Amino acid sequence: MSATVAARAPAPPRPAQAGLTEAEAAARLAASPPPAEDRSSRSYSTIVRANVFTVFNAILLVFGILTLAVGEWQDALFLGVVVANSTIGIVQEVRAKRALDALTALVAPTATVVRNGERRRVAVAEVVEGDLVELEPGDQIVADGTLGEALELAVDESVVTGESQAAHKSVGDRVRSGSFAVEGTGAFVVSAAGANSYAARVTGEARTFRHPRSPLERTLNRLLLILVGILVPLGTLLTLALWERRTPLAEAVPTAVAAVVTLVPEGLVLLASLTYAVAAIRMARRGALAQQLNAVESLASVDVVCLDKTGTLTEPALRIVELLPADGVGAGELRAAVGRYAAASPTTNPTIAAMATLASPEPEAALDAVPFSSARRWSALRFAAATDVLGAPEVLPLGPLAATADRLSAQGRRVLGLVRTEEPPAGSDRLPGGARPLGLVVLAERLRPNVRRTVAFFQAQGIELKVLSGDRPETVAAIARDAGLRTETLVDGRALPRDRAGLAKVAAGADVIGRIAPDDKRRVVEALRDSGRYVAMIGDGVNDVPALKAARLAIAQGSGTQMARAVADLVLVRGDFNVVPALVEEGRRILRNLQRVTSLYVTKSAFAVFLILSIGLTATAYPLLPRHLTLAASLTIGIPSFFLALGPSAGAYRRHGFLREVARFTIPAGTAAGLAVVSTYLFALNVVDLSLVEARTVATTTLIAVGLYLLVALESSSRARSAVMGGISLVLGSVYALVLVTPAARDFFALAPPGPELAASLAGAAAAAAGLWLVDDRFAPVPTGHHTSTEGAP
Repeated sequence: MSATVAARAPAPPRPAQAGLTEAEAAARLAASPPPAEDRSSRSYSTIVRANVFTVFNAILLVFGILTLAVGEWQDALFLGVVVANSTIGIVQEVRAKRALDALTALVAPTATVVRNGERRRVAVAEVVEGDLVELEPGDQIVADGTLGEALELAVDESVVTGESQAAHKSVGDRVRSGSFAVEGTGAFVVSAAGANSYAARVTGEARTFRHPRSPLERTLNRLLLILVGILVPLGTLLTLALWERRTPLAEAVPTAVAAVVTLVPEGLVLLASLTYAVAAIRMARRGALAQQLNAVESLASVDVVCLDKTGTLTEPALRIVELLPADGVGAGELRAAVGRYAAASPTTNPTIAAMATLASPEPEAALDAVPFSSARRWSALRFAAATDVLGAPEVLPLGPLAATADRLSAQGRRVLGLVRTEEPPAGSDRLPGGARPLGLVVLAERLRPNVRRTVAFFQAQGIELKVLSGDRPETVAAIARDAGLRTETLVDGRALPRDRAGLAKVAAGADVIGRIAPDDKRRVVEALRDSGRYVAMIGDGVNDVPALKAARLAIAQGSGTQMARAVADLVLVRGDFNVVPALVEEGRRILRNLQRVTSLYVTKSAFAVFLILSIGLTATAYPLLPRHLTLAASLTIGIPSFFLALGPSAGAYRRHGFLREVARFTIPAGTAAGLAVVSTYLFALNVVDLSLVEARTVATTTLIAVGLYLLVALESSSRARSAVMGGISLVLGSVYALVLVTPAARDFFALAPPGPELAASLAGAAAAAAGLWLVDDRFAPVPTGHHTSTEGAP
């Protein structure tokens, strides 16, 4: 039975507490302190801090202040870039926050309270002290209180206590907000709610223990550490060289600023977070809530998807297609027993909801109950005259009906057995004795629309799909086969190896694992993850939660339990498994685009290293002023990088060896750009005997020409994108030409007007730059590569 919460079945009369009245609840709510700010997404202050207070912004700010104090203000233009980048990042992340907050409201935790003696669902903020709150499997405990009822109630308190094992609760025990009901039912009287509850964290608590960094995030963090490690010694070396040469302060500051600022990839971190924010907005439009901003990028890295059958491959709703009475039992008697059981059940799920269609208008109350457990696979209700037990056919004494149940299960039907005994339930671990079969309840599941297309997409991308279900392996395999999944290797979850090595081998080869307990789902996911696979888990019920926690990427159905939604990185709000391929493509677009953007920024850093080591340590005037670099960086990196990061892309992608592939492009490209700039600058300065302003104009022009060529080279693997980037490069080149021919702009950037000698030098610069690209066979566009199934070191 799935633990997915559906509409509640009629409940037995409540002889004890009836909860508050509506008037009492309203009065207490008005007197309570205002609710704490919802932390479903990043706060505004966090967004501002993340985009403004960074190491690189601090470096740029220090050099900007030095420039304004000593040099010309035009050389501090890079401060405008910092402000613009930070502003764009803040605006986009605020947009993403608002979209996510609106979407979060659709899957926010709620509570079932008893008001005026009747059940009703209310928002967490409406729960007040004294409320009687009912619990079912998967419900989040949204306030502190004392249990007044507990029927086989087990509570996951890992957020509160750190203990991974569920704690069994009895009447009189305390419960705390942030924990979850895992099995059984109960009700508690609220002693502290809202801001007064435990740690004042009643929403999203189950996620605080996990914030997995995506592969790209870890790689970019490593890259930034490398660049800081290069920047500090080179900056120190340049400063010492300027000091030893007794360089005047008015010349030393622009030189140091030009050298160090070029080393800083000021927009790289911004563009990464900006891309995640834009992706989150796109996902929200598709009905997916990213509770971790990096979730969509992590999706692109997944090579194994483990999923539950019910609610993922099939619709969560069930229908009864047949009732098969046992020998000596009439069809009417079985029908009445099924309806009575559903009407008296203290909990509900899709199975009970389907059976409730047979309930009579006046249900009989149950005197005692043993709730369903995915571990024992049966539940029981004690009525006045007998005890009825509902469960999996293989755990019940069904006699000749057992063979019929096996046959129907092999055909893909969902089959439950119903037996009756005169004995009361003997406990939660042992079936009552003396049971006789009443019959079988045969239910049918429907495949979700377009699920075959979704499965085909995953298979075409080389992503393995493994179905983990509590149903019989044959039943699961029949549904999986209809959906287009491989079903060559079926495994019974009750026979899984206990040793890690044996389990890893079985998990790697299995297509379908049926009759699997919740903890074994977790073990299978852990075994795949520890063997180097990047594992995503898709689930909706309490029995999926341990596996969701263990996965690198947890995806929950929006129609699932509160507990499943709370631990997930990604929530499919509309419960539509078919949107996942679009999310995978979005993640791969991020990977492809950010690798190109990273290559641009790191090429600039490699160019800066070459320039410092080749000419910065000599007595020759530095070939570029900070304002030249600001102009060149804006035209060749700043503006194009937004098109590269946020535009569409296609083709394969590479996750493994990200830094190695970036270095393969940037080191030759940065070196070649440096050679082109230095050679043309020295040629213009010493051979053609141009003035310093004219020579710097040649150097700036060469740098922009090389940078624009790089944009086209980065897109050479795609004709369409190469053509688009070629057009953008022509437009940006025209902007630079406009700067050269406009006196005000030319003077502002300290450039020389075009003349015969300058034109000849520029032609020579263009020829030198082109020649470098032709003869340097080390340089090649970033290869798109292919997806690798091992994580490895980037």
